[in-house]
This record gives sequence, structure tokens and C-alpha cells, in this order.
Amino acid sequence: MASTIVNAPYTVPSVKGFDTQNYVGLRLISSLRFNSGRTSISERSQRLLVVRASERHDGHLKKIEMSIEECEAAVVAGNVPEAPPVPPKPAAPVGTPVIQPLQLSRRPRRNRQSPALRASFQETSISPANFVYPLFIHEGQEDTPIGAMPGCYRLGWRHGLVEEVAKARDVGVNSIVLFPKVPDALKSPSGDEAYNDNGLVPRTIQLLKDKYPDLVIYTDVALDPYSSDGHDGIVREDGVIMNDETVHQLCKQAVSQARAGADVVSPSDMMDGRVGAIRAALDADGFHHVSIMSYSAKYASSFYGPFREALDSNPRFGDKKTYQMNPANYREALVEAHEDEAEGADILLVKPGLPYLDIIRLLRDRSALPIAAYQVSGEYSMIKAGGVLKMIDEERVMMESLMCLRRAGADIILTYFALQAARCLCGG
Repeated sequence: MASTIVNAPYTVPSVKGFDTQNYVGLRLISSLRFNSGRTSISERSQRLLVVRASERHDGHLKKIEMSIEECEAAVVAGNVPEAPPVPPKPAAPVGTPVIQPLQLSRRPRRNRQSPALRASFQETSISPANFVYPLFIHEGQEDTPIGAMPGCYRLGWRHGLVEEVAKARDVGVNSIVLFPKVPDALKSPSGDEAYNDNGLVPRTIQLLKDKYPDLVIYTDVALDPYSSDGHDGIVREDGVIMNDETVHQLCKQAVSQARAGADVVSPSDMMDGRVGAIRAALDADGFHHVSIMSYSAKYASSFYGPFREALDSNPRFGDKKTYQMNPANYREALVEAHEDEAEGADILLVKPGLPYLDIIRLLRDRSALPIAAYQVSGEYSMIKAGGVLKMIDEERVMMESLMCLRRAGADIILTYFALQAARCLCGG
């Protein structure tokens, strides 16, 4: 390898105690003379440092001043350079039994024995691009903490929300989903506020798109935040949730959100036939480009409690078991997903996430569509609580839980950990 000349005068006495023999690749040359074109400095011999990048000095290798050809000739002649010694075999602890090794043709641990090997063979990866950040918004200007969800807030739509989105984008999270806390005075049995073009969600979409045109905005299509009954649909006087009439309202809600600039509308209501009806309504208004992420397998789960506190959307009576799925059912998820896909869904979502990894894998194996998983509020709050109580390592459990959702087959994950996890992935 060619030498690099460091063009800097060097005088040995000026550096006290400097010994070039102790510095790798440095060699003094005192006989070099230069002609610079206009000014000759041949009369001033200067001592220069020559740096040889090919030379190493680590205690095992000797300094060799030979060309490549000379080195090759030496090896051919049998003068092979001395290699570092092989390290001794580590000793087993006292008391370890002396045995004959097992005659195994395959030892899977061989592929796990170092960080580099483990990284080489890792089957599942995760990045901030896989996250969709759920954000709660309200009409106020102050950000209000949510007691059951440490670290989460109802964000003021003008300021706090914009700041939170900026933080997320800084670490690579460029997808959000909005959930509104609607004033009680605007709620009604039919949820008409859901499709008010000047309502909280449309205004927020317009504000965000004006500031961040490339931000991907998902919206929630359901009546529960707008219903005075707290249900996802219109409630008949006998307590029955009216399916088709609710779908009519949901279509108007989806079109209103698309008109404001939403990229993906996400029906979470679990009404029959709503995906096909919403697709038709969007297309009729010219929103062919707006995607539908269907909550295809949304279970009547007990993990939603903190979310309902955040939006004050608990049912005023009864439960949601007549429209959300029975947690005991597996095959039914296939029925729901098949119908949604046939009706024009672009993404299929499973909710909750971790307790339903088998459902995520089921849909992943049966559908070519992207699969989403929602790591819901109860999952988030349990990990947070365990971390506060020092029962678990919060950060490690958080990252493991997200990796599990990816491993099960989720392409994207809706998670309240989006910002925190992205910072971990970015080393922040």
C-alpha cells in the first residue's frame, strides 16, 4: 500500500519525549527535499512523518517494511508470518461433570452465540415506519393528562397536537390516528356531530395537513364518541343497536373526514356491511384514493377501559357484545375478514393486539392484504404500571411486545408507545 506524506514540519526536540518507535505506522525521514515551483526549500531539510496505513503494531505482529511482492515471495519460500496464538479453551466451573459430547448433527444455538450472528439471522424487524400513533384531541387549549394512561394526554387540537406530531415525525413516525373527546352538549342519540364538516376532527385534519402535507392521517369511523348513549351505533328504545341506519350515518362521517383530507378512514363500529357502503359513498364523492382500514376482528374485550375513560365514551347501559366479537371465537374472524375484503377494505385490523396474536397470524396466512394490529389502552397501561412498580423492565417489555405483534404478522401497529418506541429504535 502506498505511503501518505503528512506535509507538516516536524522537529523532534519540540515534542518532549516523542518516540516514533512507539507509534504505529510513523517513521521519521530526514533526507526529503522539496521543490515547490517558485520557492526552493532544498536547502532546508525537514524531518517528516511517513504514515503507512498497511502497518500494524499490536504486540503479535512485527513491523515489516516489505512490498506486496516481497511478502508473497517470502510466503512461497516458506517464511510464513507468525499468527496470533489461539486463545485457550475457557475452563468449566469446578464440579462440572466430564462427559462425552452429545452426537448432534444440528445445534441451533450455533446461530445464536454472538450479537452479530443473532442480528444476521433475525427473522422479524421493526421500525418507526411500522407505527401508527393514536392521539386524543379535545377543544381546549391545554393538554389534559389521562389518569389511566400514564404519559398520554387529551391534546389541544391547535397547539399540543401539532407539537406531539412534530416530535413523532422527528423520530420517523409519520402516521397518526385521531380520537376526539366531544363535548357532551354536542352528543345525540343519532350522533349527527360525527359528520359535521366543521367539527373537531375535520378541523384538526385540515390544520395538520396544512402544516404537514405528507403526514398520513387515519380517522376513526364510529358513533360512540358522538352518541349520547355511548354506543357505536344508533340505539333503539328496546336497546337494540340498529345496523343499517347506523351504516347510513357512518357513510356520511367517512365522506366528511375524506373531504377534510383524511388518508385512511377506519370503521371500528363492527356493523355488518359498512365497508362496502363506505367504499361506495367515498367513490360516489370522488374519493377513490382514500383507503379503508377495517376493524375486521374487533373483540368485545375488557382491555378497552382506559380508552373509554380518555374519551368519556363508556356505554350508558349494557355492553357491546351484540356487535363486537366474542373473545372465545377464532373462526368467526375469518368470516368478518372475508366479508370486509370482498367489500373493498384495503387493510384488515385486529383489536386488541397481544391477547389475539393467533388471530393476527390467522388473517396474515389467509389474506394478501396488509394486516394491522391495535395494541390497545389496557395493554399499554399494564406495561406502564408494571414498569412503575419495578415488576418489569418497561422499555424491554414494550419493545418485545411490539416485536411479537410484528412476528405474528402485523404490518402496522397502532400503539400509544409509538413515540417512546421510535426513540428507542433511533437511539434517542
